[in-house]
Amino acid sequence: MNNVPETSPPGPLATKESGRKPLKFSRGWITRPVFGVLLAAIAIGALYKGGFYFALFIAVVIITAAREWHRMIAEGRFTEEFLVTSLVVIVGVCTEVAAPGTIWPWAIIALGAIVSFALASLRNRLAFWEAGGVLYLGIPALSVVMLRILPAGGFRLLLTFFISIWATDTGALIFGNLIGGPKLWPALSPNKTWAGFFGGILLAAIAGGVAFAIMQLGAGRGALFAASVGVIAHMGDLFESWAKRSFRIKNSGGLIPGHGGVLDRVDSTLLAAPALAVVVLLAGINPVVLP
Repeated sequence: MNNVPETSPPGPLATKESGRKPLKFSRGWITRPVFGVLLAAIAIGALYKGGFYFALFIAVVIITAAREWHRMIAEGRFTEEFLVTSLVVIVGVCTEVAAPGTIWPWAIIALGAIVSFALASLRNRLAFWEAGGVLYLGIPALSVVMLRILPAGGFRLLLTFFISIWATDTGALIFGNLIGGPKLWPALSPNKTWAGFFGGILLAAIAGGVAFAIMQLGAGRGALFAASVGVIAHMGDLFESWAKRSFRIKNSGGLIPGHGGVLDRVDSTLLAAPALAVVVLLAGINPVVLP
């Protein structure tokens, strides 16, 4: 008589097939939420102050991300292209605060991209990637500053926007790890799953609905807004994953304990912020302003 059971108990193979990883304690369980809350508090404080305070906060964040972007493209931490991007971001966002609604901030970004392209071409570097960094980082920086100085609901709009981004990232992490399952786009990011994709959007919708309900703007309205932000945030995350895979790196950096690089933390915002600016500033649709 054979005493071996016909079906073996679930083991490592079953875990692998289900797409879930066995839960093990990690220092990231502590460092990730601690530093996440700390950074969120700093961001909200700068957002509340507005004006040059917020512009300089955005400039610091984007310059740190620019260091990682240009280091990913070329060797050296402080290349000429990085310095161009840094200068463009500082001057651009401060000009927007000092002279809102003018074309000068956009002209500064465009000029910076041209200069970066020329510098990279002269040294036989990847000119399109280097110049693209000015646009990839400069346009979102300018977008959020423009949205903050809106006379109608700039603070409330960006507060809900940031909450939606953070909820999307958090939901993707939680649902992706707990549920696992089919991969979202293995060629770009082997760790992202469809469960994380929809989980991030779901948590964003809940967070946005609660925020809008507190502001008496309608929970359904807030959920729709936040879910839309969540979808675009995922696309921004995938774009950065594609860029990192193109240069065969896993993380853009390790500056933030438990989170990785700054570029890894703001990648969702880099696409969602310009999209929101187009909807609000060009289409004239402001979710926090009731008709």
